[in-house]
Amino acid sequence: MSAPDGILVTGGAGFVGATLVRRLVASGYRVRVLDNLSTGDAAHLAGVDVELVKGDIRDAEALDETLEGLGAIIHLAAAGSVIGSVQDPETNFDVNVLGTFRVLDAARRAGVERVVQASTGGALIGDATPPVDERSLPKPISPYGASKLAGEGYAHAFAKTYGVRTVAIRFGNVYGPWCARKRGVLNVFFESIHSGAPLIIYGDGTASRDYVHVDDISNALQLALENDVPGGTVLHAASGVETTVQELADLCRQAAGVPDHPIEYRPKRAGEVGRNFASYDLANQVLGYAPSVPREVGIPRTWKWFQEEVFRD
Repeated sequence: MSAPDGILVTGGAGFVGATLVRRLVASGYRVRVLDNLSTGDAAHLAGVDVELVKGDIRDAEALDETLEGLGAIIHLAAAGSVIGSVQDPETNFDVNVLGTFRVLDAARRAGVERVVQASTGGALIGDATPPVDERSLPKPISPYGASKLAGEGYAHAFAKTYGVRTVAIRFGNVYGPWCARKRGVLNVFFESIHSGAPLIIYGDGTASRDYVHVDDISNALQLALENDVPGGTVLHAASGVETTVQELADLCRQAAGVPDHPIEYRPKRAGEVGRNFASYDLANQVLGYAPSVPREVGIPRTWKWFQEEVFRD
């Protein structure tokens, strides 16, 4: 089965989408983006040869119209915040579970053969001894993690029932250019450094994550689109490196040239996993995926992007 030339990217005006869409267009794909612009921004795609349709993944009619003439979907649109899901679990369910179902059902109706969807590793699996992988037993501890697990369940069911070739890519903690509207810890640290406010660490600084550059995530998504793997496949796209929040704070301070910038410690927040990093061995075997941007390179590069694009004034 050859890869289709026309692709719908849901949430394509968002953080990951801004890098992925550029990559797909440069590879010769015809790309259409469906985004409600709640967290995305049309400016992210300025100058890119892509068709942007403003619409919501929960709108079945909009999905049917936007999918016309296309052969594949990369589904990025999501309510992506763990803390947001704790505060408003209903909206998180509506966007991530119902929205993913709508995308898969639209693919079924349109006869779309390939759907690659964004999932998550840490939040979906919950507290487990790392490194986690595809055999780790999912036990989400936040509504966000549960919503992504439900999305994977529907993807597997649509693969086995309707023959849609679904692949779920479980992201590590993604960072890099175009992330200014994402409320990730890297953004918050950089904004605090820029404003002179102390870096806030929730807990004692030993909580860890797997930070993976958006270039590597975009590569994994394209590999999942183009390689023939069985429907219902789940793969981790990660760095394989455990980084504590204390180490991340130090890397951010070093990148900004302020190694002694103050840090303030606060109580741990509900719904957040303690330690997490993932093995990408299966993605390497199945797709040939391997991370190419180490944190020591990617974090300073991201600080430079913030200086040029976000802190210009």
